[in-house]
Amino acid sequence: MKLKLFQVDAFATRVFEGNPAAVCPLDAWLDDGVLQKIAQENNLSETAFLVKAGEGFALRWFTPVGEVDLCGHATLAAAHVLFEKLGYNKPAIIFHTRSGDLQVNKTVTGLRMDFPLVNSSKVKPPTPLLAGLNGMMPKQVLAGTDYLVVLENEEQVRNLNPDFYQWQQLDLRGVIVTSIGTKADFVSRCFYPKLGVNEDPVTGSAHCQLTPYWSEVLSASQFSAQQISNRGGTLKCELKDGRVLISGGCVEYLVGEINI
Repeated sequence: MKLKLFQVDAFATRVFEGNPAAVCPLDAWLDDGVLQKIAQENNLSETAFLVKAGEGFALRWFTPVGEVDLCGHATLAAAHVLFEKLGYNKPAIIFHTRSGDLQVNKTVTGLRMDFPLVNSSKVKPPTPLLAGLNGMMPKQVLAGTDYLVVLENEEQVRNLNPDFYQWQQLDLRGVIVTSIGTKADFVSRCFYPKLGVNEDPVTGSAHCQLTPYWSEVLSASQFSAQQISNRGGTLKCELKDGRVLISGGCVEYLVGEINI
């Protein structure tokens, strides 16, 4: 069996920037074990699979080690493939996912995703979280989908060298580290060693948690955000009507076929 495969750099303005995602359109769902093997073979932080479903598309995301409930950059990449490669000509796409229906709109400045908001609450930092910071002292630690670690400044975020063994023991999905930015409103780095992704280059879903946090801190609703991984990426975020709108661009890297 031959399947189409697209590799897209999401939240990018040029190739080798942002977060690479594989997108695999299907006529019908394959066995979950096969989907997982494809994601493992691709060896990217996410592979997105989509199947036509009514007026929209069913969408699922797999890391090399398992399926996840929500992924931003692979959703952005899937929308790009539909709009630019598969002839989808409506202004908005509805994706049916494990996190509910997600809408992606094509705008004059790029693609805009409508995602659920994730609130955070202050917590006492668990021992493995602090140990994984390797001596870096947080200003604040909160918990939502991920642990949210607030540091003093962007330099600390850039210089952080986590102990991933410690963070594999955490009970939540991963760790977001953030601070006020120098060129953006806020910066972040995101770590998911439990999912086989020690550091994710650019994480759309993390901004569902980052945006409401910084909205409260900065008393604003619209933000420029940078994820300052080695690849790096830029996002526009907005808190609106209890949802988080996340915008960014995509660049195609690879178009081909896989054989299974």
